Amino acid sequence: MICKTQNMCPIVMKMLFMEIETQSVWAVASVGPGFIAPYIRQHGHGASFLRVLPDMDMRDIICHIEKHAPDILGFSLTTRQWKRGAYVAGKIAKIIDIPIVAGGLHPTFLPSSVSESGAFDYICMGEGEAATLELLNCLESGEKIYEGRIPNIMLKRGAIPELRPPFGRIDDLPFMARDLLDEKHGVIHMCTQRGCPFPCTYCAAGAIDGLYKNTGYVRRRSVHNVLEELHEIRRNGELNYVIFLDDTFTINRNWVKEFCRAYAREFSTGFSINARAETINQDMIGWLADAGCSHIVYGVESGSMHIRRDVLNRPADNQCFIDVFKLTRQANILATANYMMGLPGETSEDIEETLSLNDEIAPDDFGYFVFYPYPGTKLFDICLQNGYLPDNYPEFPSDDSQSVLDMPDLSKADIKYYYNKFTQVHKSA
Repeated sequence: MICKTQNMCPIVMKMLFMEIETQSVWAVASVGPGFIAPYIRQHGHGASFLRVLPDMDMRDIICHIEKHAPDILGFSLTTRQWKRGAYVAGKIAKIIDIPIVAGGLHPTFLPSSVSESGAFDYICMGEGEAATLELLNCLESGEKIYEGRIPNIMLKRGAIPELRPPFGRIDDLPFMARDLLDEKHGVIHMCTQRGCPFPCTYCAAGAIDGLYKNTGYVRRRSVHNVLEELHEIRRNGELNYVIFLDDTFTINRNWVKEFCRAYAREFSTGFSINARAETINQDMIGWLADAGCSHIVYGVESGSMHIRRDVLNRPADNQCFIDVFKLTRQANILATANYMMGLPGETSEDIEETLSLNDEIAPDDFGYFVFYPYPGTKLFDICLQNGYLPDNYPEFPSDDSQSVLDMPDLSKADIKYYYNKFTQVHKSA
């Protein structure tokens, strides 16, 4: 029988989570393991973390694994991390006899492709807490794991498994394992919700909700639970700034109002959020400013109404963005805009409209990214159906600066030209 409290009995199984870096070290590690680790620890298992740097060779990786002495390896993979993750896992499997499981967005939406790579023994689809715990329990007991035995878990080259219902109240989950997030200087990353109700065609958040057939995946923590975690962080270490990672922090006005009032009473720490312009008004900005919000990132995506409405399913008009950026500046909150280019159906004129809107809203900063169609999203299916994706598209890494698409109205050279143009505008801002 597995001991529920790790301090009262030996660790049963030790899991090492591998954070695969592809270009540079990100500010925070994948949050998936940050949720799974405390859950399996709560049930007597152990969890540790290894950041696999871009220039780390296999000898060093193997040396680090041997020092941790895990019983199983876990890879949390986005599409950006997938190719290098499979390469590293395949090399490890040839040297060390150890089970390897892959989870995260890419394995969730392309499980068969990940499984067929042969690099992973198990694929975890969807939420990973309960599925990972059940996998560890089976491995520890020596129970045979046959196809379909564990919901959410696919065997190497097996059939796609049944998905278990989403975990119930996320207030009932333990707080994230900060030692797996590799946070620095007291800059803390928080999630107050899972999923997003907005049906944007390019975003995996809405796609996950669809994967669960819109049956309860979108959930939010109580304000009390969020503040309790922040208090625990402050008791145990530094709390200098909070970055809320939710796709849209401002979804529920009543929740935001309650949170801001409570946060202002209990904390003086600045924080940043992601928001949709359509959810913002004068009252909302006032609550956020009074609570100490110092930075809001808005997904503008395109300055073309046609692209936002007909391609991205983002029907807000340009005046909405102009007004919201003005409101944000007036509240002394920094405003960042994020843009995409190289979208299906986009033309050079559409991108010029994005540059024009950027001039008009005058953000404090902006991010600009070449569109990549992520598996599971509606735009991925559209690109596939229209032949925009080359047959060998899985071999191309996700790259913010260049397109993998072959489109009739916007060439790769056009997209590169506009990426460079955005770069020049950004430098001169």
